[in-house]
Amino acid sequence: MPVPFPFSAIVGQEEMKLALLIGAVDSRIGGVLVFGDRGTGKSTAIRALAALLPKMKVVADCRYGCDPDAAQDVLCAECRAHGSDTAFKTKQVPVPVVDLPLGATEDRVIGALDLEMALTRGEKAFEPGLLARAHRGFLYIDEVNLLEDHLVDALLDVAASGENLVEREGLSVRHPARFVLIGSGNPEEGELRPQLLDRFGLSVEVRTPQDLATRVQVVRLRDEYERDPNAFAEKWKRKDAKVRKRITDAQAMLPEIEVSEAALEQAARLCMALGTDGLRGELTLIRAGRALAALEGDKSVGITHLRRLAPPALRHRLRRDPLDESGSTARVDRVVQELFPA
Repeated sequence: MPVPFPFSAIVGQEEMKLALLIGAVDSRIGGVLVFGDRGTGKSTAIRALAALLPKMKVVADCRYGCDPDAAQDVLCAECRAHGSDTAFKTKQVPVPVVDLPLGATEDRVIGALDLEMALTRGEKAFEPGLLARAHRGFLYIDEVNLLEDHLVDALLDVAASGENLVEREGLSVRHPARFVLIGSGNPEEGELRPQLLDRFGLSVEVRTPQDLATRVQVVRLRDEYERDPNAFAEKWKRKDAKVRKRITDAQAMLPEIEVSEAALEQAARLCMALGTDGLRGELTLIRAGRALAALEGDKSVGITHLRRLAPPALRHRLRRDPLDESGSTARVDRVVQELFPA
């Protein structure tokens, strides 16, 4: 298995790295969309984060990786049938990061009849798909804007409910499928369907570095990694360990982070000024603000957190304004400066 590029060795792209860390701290954020130029480290950062995360505890014989400490109503049917009085056998496994290829069939994504069992034993059994494998982890879609419509529809249903319902070939199976959706792509190759775009909690823009020093550093580090991946990973091991501890400390601290009435009003005022549809913008802004406060060791969400997270939380939720030629990021920044001047 190839050694992933260390997360802490990624140069620049601070907004992307912060958004991924926030998604790792609180999966309820709704996922991260990374749009930008080719060759800017989008896939590298996502795979680096996955290698960074600590292992998670799962029910040992569960096909879906259920959390043994979870409530009965979020377990799969097999784990619920086990009974709450008997302790589960558990094991530690890496947090799953599942790639959803553009050419995948619907059966491959949501699951289908296990043909081997049907042909050899004459039994109807369910073969879990990619959504089952991604439960409690990350589902990564490269070139998400090119994803076929029928797969987008399936993802929307699961993202809304946290469950995958499969009814076909005489089967009726329902299993948990809660994951952080990570999408990347190049906007020049096509736009994302609005329904799916709105499901992403955070949207970040990545650009090719324009200063000489940064470009030289990126090339130098990448060249060093490709010549000896193991030695390079060992060199950055200590810094990655610090980032891992930062994530675990933030996850533990998250329930204790306070959100004042003033912070809620400021988030709502910002979304109203920008004209965002629905209330998902405020919810994402507050959840992301809580995760950011936990990452930085703060006890409550304040203006500094909201100012910092307004662009990634809201830029993809703006209506198009034919009278305003500025981009969505500029529009968010302008309103933030008007409402919350530094």
